Amino acid sequence: MKMSKNNNNQDAAKTRAQFKKEHNGKVEKVQNKRIRVRILPIWLRIIIVAVLIFLSVIAGAAVGYGVIGGGNARDVFSKSTWTHIIDLVEKE
Repeated sequence: MKMSKNNNNQDAAKTRAQFKKEHNGKVEKVQNKRIRVRILPIWLRIIIVAVLIFLSVIAGAAVGYGVIGGGNARDVFSKSTWTHIIDLVEKE
């Protein structure tokens, strides 16, 4: 059995005033809100993301210098390597 579109539109077109009139002027709020409890606070999420970015940069430098560059991956942590890289970049 098909319902006509006109019948559905009439039900959906009830205005707020009609709703109030049907319910004696009282409009009650629905109290079905879910309370969200965060397991990790936002400030902790930011710290975790910052630490993961730092670790990714360190791992990327080690892989880039050790595997792609053909050097020893541990050498990326020495100061002399970075001074050499900076000297190469700033060379005119």
